[in-house]
Amino acid sequence: MLKLDHVQTFYGNIHALREVSMDISEGEIVTLIGANGAGKTTTLMSISGIVPPRSGEIYFMDQPIHDMRPDKIVSLGISQVPEGRHIFPYLTVMENLDMGAFLRKDKAGIKEDMAYVLELFPILAERRNQSGGTLSGGEQQMLAISRALMARPRLLLLDEPSLGLAPIIVRRIFEIIRKINTDHNTTIFLVEQNANLALKVAHKGYVMENGRITLADSAKNLLSNEEVKTAYLGL
Repeated sequence: MLKLDHVQTFYGNIHALREVSMDISEGEIVTLIGANGAGKTTTLMSISGIVPPRSGEIYFMDQPIHDMRPDKIVSLGISQVPEGRHIFPYLTVMENLDMGAFLRKDKAGIKEDMAYVLELFPILAERRNQSGGTLSGGEQQMLAISRALMARPRLLLLDEPSLGLAPIIVRRIFEIIRKINTDHNTTIFLVEQNANLALKVAHKGYVMENGRITLADSAKNLLSNEEVKTAYLGL
């Protein structure tokens, strides 16, 4: 479904991604783990077209997207939940969800997806007329995920969904990630510092260090890899 081929991305003169190659198959949950500053978020930004690669190629469903505008990439079926959530704080929960469906014209499908996300996160149904900025951190994360789902993505990009959340909320978010993948066969690319939870929910994983992919394997094998256990699992 998604293929990165020797992608190199820069912020000015800062070389953020170095020859990054990876692939994600349809229906998979794939996680990218690594330390702060390793290049994980930049990888998502390059896929989304927000920070386009300087060289290398990115393909989605065999179509090159590395030169596309972000809105065009969204229209193809890729949605990103950014680190820090970035919901619209002065819009209500329902208005935030409407914004997620901005590019869609299928009213029946939008209504169906609205019902699905409100069932997925019942607290959002309770808060439907509340401004996004007044929600708790966990509720804002739920809203950010729901807003992305309103675009009906084939590929969902999640950037640090557990960041700053209480452990009980984190567990709920990861349960939902698995459910989204199962319910609609939505492919998920998960960037996450909580390597233990990420690898437990994923089918496959990549390890990134200093802008390079240093390990790639099944999530199960990475969980038992001694290097990964020492560096990222605290074992």
